[in-house]
Amino acid sequence: MRSLRKIPIGGLLLAWMLPLAMAQQAILYVGTYTRGASKGIYAYRFDSASGKATSIGLVGETPNPSFLATSPNGKFLYAVNEINQYQGEKAGSVSAFAIDRSSWQLKPLNVVSSRGTGPCHLVVDHTGKCLLAANYNSGSVVSYPVKEDGSLGAPSTFEQHSGSSANPQRQSGPHAHSVVLSPDNRFFLSADLGLDEIFTYRLDPAKATFTAADPAFVKVKPGSGPRHIAFSPNGKFVYAVEEMASNVTAFSYNASTGSLTEIQTIAMLPKDFTGVSTAAEVEVHPNGKFLYASNRGHDSIAVYSIDAAGKLAPVDTTPSGGKVPRSFTIDPSGNWLVAAHQDAGGITLFHIDTKTGKLAKAADSLDVPFPVCVIFLKGR
Repeated sequence: MRSLRKIPIGGLLLAWMLPLAMAQQAILYVGTYTRGASKGIYAYRFDSASGKATSIGLVGETPNPSFLATSPNGKFLYAVNEINQYQGEKAGSVSAFAIDRSSWQLKPLNVVSSRGTGPCHLVVDHTGKCLLAANYNSGSVVSYPVKEDGSLGAPSTFEQHSGSSANPQRQSGPHAHSVVLSPDNRFFLSADLGLDEIFTYRLDPAKATFTAADPAFVKVKPGSGPRHIAFSPNGKFVYAVEEMASNVTAFSYNASTGSLTEIQTIAMLPKDFTGVSTAAEVEVHPNGKFLYASNRGHDSIAVYSIDAAGKLAPVDTTPSGGKVPRSFTIDPSGNWLVAAHQDAGGITLFHIDTKTGKLAKAADSLDVPFPVCVIFLKGR
């Protein structure tokens, strides 16, 4: 065994500090709408100890990368291209990139059709073998095999939703808005704003295929418009933010069947608010004690506590620091919330009080044109 006496004290200190320093560093990727000065996907180095973000700049050019996802091993990044025409087909597309781990630049791998119009959400399964995407405009979900080099194969399963709901202006047809994996990777959920339904699908990641679960879906109150979904860390509860009603609905989750049972619906807006606002994003804190949801119009982040039964109680409503907080995310340390404002062109940083859940706005903000998605790189 090598004697510690032969290792310089400075070397020991560096060896001890290096993992700590790495743990405090994260990479933030930002998807945008490509209009004006925006060209695609941007990146920042983020220090979770100080909350400071350092711009890397434009790392990948691609049209309207309105939602991003990374592979579990952190080697690949995927983006929906929220467009309605792709190579003469009435469809959007999904772009695959390899991540350069030294510069964090994105190397294009391939682009595939999303098989529907207006793709808006995607996720890579926990094994890294399957990618799922949701098409908002046409109301469908699709799966792809992920190849060894990170590129995407031809679609392996396609499911077209059908029907309508209470609001003729916004719910005359299906609008699949999200695809979210269960913690055990056996199922995924898809919220359909146009149908007021949340679908459950059984996933076979090895084959990159899926089938309808039994029961196949749960309904929410007509006219609510479910948009995004978050699981509690323990996998016992699911929370759906409802875009049109500006509510969060809580469900208990049956891990054996993938089924949902509603336990609570709670408002996101103050009772005295009389303007126009729609809900956007929802996320549960890694400690499982708090839930955050964003309001566009009221331009705020609603904060709730979560009790042992999965129910929510209001904690605070914090101004988001800009206009139209379409997306936000929590950094890997659980100490910071990063909110992207679609119309203001800015990203606001908040420190999270992990004992109370409350947010405190940081002095710094990030200037990104038309930011619509923020994610931290996984698998570093």
